[in-house]
Amino acid sequence: QVQLVESEGGSVQAGGSLKLACAASKYTHCAAWFRQVPGKEREGVAAIEGVSRTSYADSVKGRFTISRDNADNTLYLQMNSLKPEDTAMYYCAAARLYCQAAGRWISRAEYDNYYWGQGTQVTVSS
Repeated sequence: QVQLVESEGGSVQAGGSLKLACAASKYTHCAAWFRQVPGKEREGVAAIEGVSRTSYADSVKGRFTISRDNADNTLYLQMNSLKPEDTAMYYCAAARLYCQAAGRWISRAEYDNYYWGQGTQVTVSS
């Protein structure tokens, strides 16, 4: 089992920045950030494999950066140039069975591949 605890999200104006953090109880080779809006599936926003192999959804490339500090098992998501369409509940996730690149929505059947954080709300106003 892996426990994940996310930092608080927040509300910012368009063009602003936020940094999310997620403390994990232990290291997992693959981790990711997902986001979800009501009525839609979870979207893989950014993923990291090992120390530095990363992938991003097209909608956030060049604006978001995923990173990790293996010394204390913390996962980060730096979000810059935020847009109103980035408004969502954000979840950190640690892969249990296999790694997946970011950039796709996952069905509920795939949730079991991950341990999940509690979710944190990010709201971007125009």
